[in-house]
Amino acid sequence: MIAGWQVLPEFRIVQHQKDIKLLYKIKEYLGCGTVRTNHGDRYELRIRSLDHLKDVVIPFFEKYPLQTQKKYDFLSFRKVVLLMDKKEHLKKEGIKKIFYAIKKMNRANKDITEKNLKEIIG
Repeated sequence: MIAGWQVLPEFRIVQHQKDIKLLYKIKEYLGCGTVRTNHGDRYELRIRSLDHLKDVVIPFFEKYPLQTQKKYDFLSFRKVVLLMDKKEHLKKEGIKKIFYAIKKMNRANKDITEKNLKEIIG
């Protein structure tokens, strides 16, 4: 952890509660993750374990590539997970690489800015 920041990648699939059985089927297929309430009548399958992300989620999407714009988010996500696997998130240069990878992602929360990066790593 650098300057009070922590990198926590997670993979989530969100569905309406009427499709919760689908989330459990995906969890069973992948062999990992947790099904939990997301918001209101929505539920999610969430995978946070770095080993599960690296050994299960990433290989799945390498074998079955996304065919939408989300494929670019996946490539950025993959980069972050692989950097973390090499413990790069514990170094200033690694944080910079992670920052630029997630900056490319189509995230609703764009609260990480160049100014934040300078505050984090100086």
